[in-house]
Amino acid sequence: MIFTETKLKGAYIIDVKRLEDERGFFGRSFCQKEFEEFGLTNDIRQANVSYNKKKGTLRGMHMQLAPNEETKLVRCTRGAIYDVIIDMRPDSETYKQWIGVELTADNYRMLFVPEGFAHGFITLEDNTDVTYNVTEFYTPGAERGYRWNDPAFNIEWPIEPVVISEKDQAAPDFEEVTKETEGKLLV
Repeated sequence: MIFTETKLKGAYIIDVKRLEDERGFFGRSFCQKEFEEFGLTNDIRQANVSYNKKKGTLRGMHMQLAPNEETKLVRCTRGAIYDVIIDMRPDSETYKQWIGVELTADNYRMLFVPEGFAHGFITLEDNTDVTYNVTEFYTPGAERGYRWNDPAFNIEWPIEPVVISEKDQAAPDFEEVTKETEGKLLV
């Protein structure tokens, strides 16, 4: 596996190191030892699949708050997505900064999302599947969402969304969340 740290400390793009021959290729999509070498959490507790019918389906920006924070290993297994993460760790040098990575069924690329990051994606093709391996169980009372087009983050999405859930449309702006908590971030 090939680990490339992004500008957001602790977030990695992970590529499959392909051993190719006339049959195709073989490669690892997970190795506990290799994750440990980079100090990455690998205690997978849940594996999720997201099926998305239409190109332009937007999901995000989601996270879970402490003590239920989770890391995610995200991969697109059919179709293509533009995957976005935002560093929501107040003590981080890259606080409120984001990156976007194209994950496709063809490039086998994965994104490792550390605790304290909001995550979302937009589909770039119809009939797109995304898998998430996560280190914490889904905890409804610990979830937090931010609006996908919040000016506090200024995310540059590659296409306009055509499908967004009511819940994601109603997600608050970052400033609303901080006002509600009187400046105390709950991350």
